[in-house]
This record gives sequence, structure tokens and C-alpha cells, in this order.
Amino acid sequence: MNHSREKRLYYAHLVIENPILVPTLLDILFMVDDKISPRAGWVFEFMCGENLEAVIPYLDSFTNNISKVHIDSAVRPVAKVCEYIITAYYSKTENEIQSALSPIHREKIIEACFDWMINDEKIAPKAYAMNALYLLGRDYNWVHPELIMILERDYQMQSSGFKARARRILKQLKK
Repeated sequence: MNHSREKRLYYAHLVIENPILVPTLLDILFMVDDKISPRAGWVFEFMCGENLEAVIPYLDSFTNNISKVHIDSAVRPVAKVCEYIITAYYSKTENEIQSALSPIHREKIIEACFDWMINDEKIAPKAYAMNALYLLGRDYNWVHPELIMILERDYQMQSSGFKARARRILKQLKK
């Protein structure tokens, strides 16, 4: 598989149509030292973007392993899936994620998001983590103060993309 959008969508639809493939896809994604891991991440991200409910039976596996992913091109899709999950959880439109996502799942996502925020990651995982943490702070009152501290501390050293997202999040947090 190459990295083209067309191929990612093709394989994502293949997995959606054959849910028996999801555990294998996750196994490959979580082979964290293998160069094929990011490719599985790309397919998994697209699968979740097309049909997020497909992840529900695998939330335990996903949240138990997200902190292990470390190859940059695999971290980005994992962070994006976390943002998808948390956005769905806090959606005003009722959905299955809201009843399937447990406090333990949310806590593991919080842990991974803070790791991405404080580690030397690229802007995309940090941006996805910021959004997820902003939403999660509605239920975890300690999250917003920590997020504000990190955003303010790292603001000057980060890229313009980070700064733009951080300004938006900080503005929302200070309302």
C-alpha cells in the first residue's frame, strides 16, 4: 500500500466491510518498531473517519496500546483517532461511542494526549491532543489547568501551526 488517499480509503473500506480484519490491523499498528506500523495506522484512521463505531469492540486494545506507538508517521493517525473518539463522545448528537467509552478509556486517552503534548512530537499529534484534552477537561477538572500550563510554556518555542491552535484553545479556556 502506498500513502495515497485513494489507497487508504480502499483498504479502510475493505476493513469496514470485513470487520474480522480489525484485530489484525491493530496488531500491525501496534508492532511499534516495524516500519509497516504507520501504514496500518493510516488505514485505521481512515476506517475510523468513515465508520467510527467500528472501533467500539476494540476500544480496550486501542487505548491499552496507544502510548506505545512512537514512530512519527504512526503517532499522527493514532492521535487523530483519539480526537475522533473524544469528539464523538462529547457530541450533542447521540451516538454509540458515548455509551461504549469508559472512564478507563478516557483516562488512557488523556495520558497519551499529555504525552504527545510534552514530548518532542510533530504539530499534528499535538493539535489533535489539544482538541481532545480541551473536550476531556469538561469531565476532568484537572485537565484544563495542566493544558493551559503546557500551552503557555511551549508557545514561544513551537511552530506557527501550534501557536494558532494554542491561541484558539487558550481563548476558549479563558472564557
